[in-house]
Amino acid sequence: MSTETNCPFSAEEIASEGIKPEEYEEIVRRLGRHPNQAELGMFGVMWSEHCCYKNSRPLLKQFPTTGDRILVGPGENAGVVDFGDGLHIAFKIESHNHPSAIEPFQGAATGVGGILRDIFTMGARPIAALNSLRFGSLEDSRNRQIFKGVVSGISNYGNCFGVPTVGGEVYFDPAYNGNPLVNAMAIGLMETPEIVKSGASGIGNPVLYVGSTTGRDGMGGASFASAELSEESIQDRPAVQVGDPFLEKSLVEACLEAFKTGAVVAAQDMGAAGITCSTSEMAAKGGVGIELDLDLIPVRETGMVPYEYLLSESQERMLFVAQKGREQELIDIFHRWGLQAVVAGTVIAEPMVRILFKGGIAAEIPADALAENTPLYPREILSKPPEYAQTAWQWTPESLPESTISGLEINGEFQSWNQVLLTLLDTPSIASKRWVYRQYDHQVQNNTVLVPGGGDAAVIRLRPLEPVPNFQGSVNKGLAATVDCNSRYVYLDPYEGAKATVAEAARNLSCVGAEPIAVTDNLNFGSPEKPIGYWQLAEACRGISDGCKAFNTPVTGGNVSLYNETLDAEGNPESIYPTPVVGMVGLITDLTKICGQGWQHSGDLIYLLGDDKTLPTLGASEYLAVVHKTIAGKPPRVDFELEQKVQAACREGIRQGWIQSAHDCAEGGLAVALAECCMSSQKGATVKLSLSSTASVRWDNILFAEGGGRILVSVNPENQSVWETYLQQQLGAENDIWQNLGEVGSGYEPLQILADDQGLIELKLTEMSDRYENAIERRLSVIQ
Repeated sequence: MSTETNCPFSAEEIASEGIKPEEYEEIVRRLGRHPNQAELGMFGVMWSEHCCYKNSRPLLKQFPTTGDRILVGPGENAGVVDFGDGLHIAFKIESHNHPSAIEPFQGAATGVGGILRDIFTMGARPIAALNSLRFGSLEDSRNRQIFKGVVSGISNYGNCFGVPTVGGEVYFDPAYNGNPLVNAMAIGLMETPEIVKSGASGIGNPVLYVGSTTGRDGMGGASFASAELSEESIQDRPAVQVGDPFLEKSLVEACLEAFKTGAVVAAQDMGAAGITCSTSEMAAKGGVGIELDLDLIPVRETGMVPYEYLLSESQERMLFVAQKGREQELIDIFHRWGLQAVVAGTVIAEPMVRILFKGGIAAEIPADALAENTPLYPREILSKPPEYAQTAWQWTPESLPESTISGLEINGEFQSWNQVLLTLLDTPSIASKRWVYRQYDHQVQNNTVLVPGGGDAAVIRLRPLEPVPNFQGSVNKGLAATVDCNSRYVYLDPYEGAKATVAEAARNLSCVGAEPIAVTDNLNFGSPEKPIGYWQLAEACRGISDGCKAFNTPVTGGNVSLYNETLDAEGNPESIYPTPVVGMVGLITDLTKICGQGWQHSGDLIYLLGDDKTLPTLGASEYLAVVHKTIAGKPPRVDFELEQKVQAACREGIRQGWIQSAHDCAEGGLAVALAECCMSSQKGATVKLSLSSTASVRWDNILFAEGGGRILVSVNPENQSVWETYLQQQLGAENDIWQNLGEVGSGYEPLQILADDQGLIELKLTEMSDRYENAIERRLSVIQ
């Protein structure tokens, strides 16, 4: 801490802005003086982890970010990729975790609003939204309240705005008690001739404030998002923004109309850190300065001071740099849409952010100090895995009860494999998410080809609403999208778990017939200041990097959300599972050549692609966690070569029309995947597993092990010969990494799994569907 006696702030006041003592000294050094209250707040939000990535930036540099299709990579509001025929796709994912913990509805709703603005700020019309959600156990009333509020917030904003929410994932685990994860992803189709960037330029050009008015909501949201949650966090409701989806719908139309005039030089969404972030980032990226007069900002509350203007995160606001002399043209557009639009500042040569208020200078800071030249904390990575991981890795299947062809004994009670499968299907993380996605309008805009629950990834028709420059294609081209992460895998082995996340995302795209193209990621972790937390983050980043390189899916941007820890009553922090969510988009050249997960025709042949017999494991599995209450073991190891071969074979089979359905084996292993295919189609199946020896086999490993890059596909018998010839050429002989398991039954037949003609599982569709479809509703119907 500065020892000067004229320091205007107490240590507590500085800490309350999220600024460390040594950071305050650096601020004084850069300014050559002490900051005032407004400037201290500006540094607090811009130097928060949420805005400047001071702990994670060194790790993110290893990600592959370039490729033939990458038009805009990290650093802008969203990434942009080339889908051919003049079609450019903008997409990104961001978190709104802490706000959703405090105010679930508004926290989730404004998370959706914020990510949509990131998309249309680039000049793209939002065409789809997805989300990745994590909650604590539904047995707890507070977690049920958060869950309901978040889903309601997402559905309200997306439905009112008019964007289809087409896919996502939802997991439940005690690790997220009190600290839910709400990651929102949006995808847009470029409508402007040029991609709209955020770097300001043109000395003397006017700076326009457009959109909604500014109030006190969302005060200090960026700093709030960069600290642990405590019992006192409930008092931070002002740090949660309030959204208006109808106003944002007007805003997207006004922005796209304004961009098409060519009069907009640069644009920036006012998200985290509001006016502070938008002015400093636009100035720093352009190597210029911005002077802004707060007296000209439209407000909805009286008596606001510069600190409040600058840190407010009121929603649905944007900052433009316009061509000089054309500002009125833009103002007229926004007024026609019923929105605010004023010239509030100017681009200046001096690379400063200068804020004026009531005829004086309220703040004056070098733009680079706020947005680019921010603190960086490279940390030492543990030389060996922490003790918790090493202990977990000692687990072996031999510690489990002996399994027989009939089942196994658990805590003195015998359970058949039928009972075990029904237990897994009733587990909220595996069970149908129908209760969630039926609240979302996934058909608005009329381009959704594969709806939630229909396949392993969402599929959207790429149909421009307005003429797209250089468009040479047809409306038969599509986009597939998915979000994925098995956080238990990442917790037990961050490197392998992160690799598995990328592999599963690519596999899900391949299962609908799409070629994986690019990635946006959302890194949700605990405190990086703790050796274990930083080790988890570093290893996961290494895994994502290797995974994206292997699948040739560059990272176009994303979000880092750290300090996801909840302080208990004694002040002890409890971290979430490390959760690096990967959002991946894929290209579908012909929408008539796609697949869902449900069987299509009785009599179709069922094949299992993948599984080299050594990769599937019960370690870190859903079966081990749910049935045996054990979080241990090593997660499945990813074999990139196997994954690439299997996924390529699946895509080619779909393109050729041989494959009728495709579904990957994920949580719950082969048995759960087969059950899901049956329930999705309401058709049974008979599967015969051929075992060379049953002397020492673990039946639960065969049924519920996870990993191995496995995909279940069904094929019309008429195509059996050409399909198997292709598999032999691409994957080798049968029983190497592909098998013919059986055939699809009728709607009256059960799921029957046999091993060397002995019955393992036989369940009616109605019995499985009741457990699977109603698992979440049953838990929510508990008396509150």
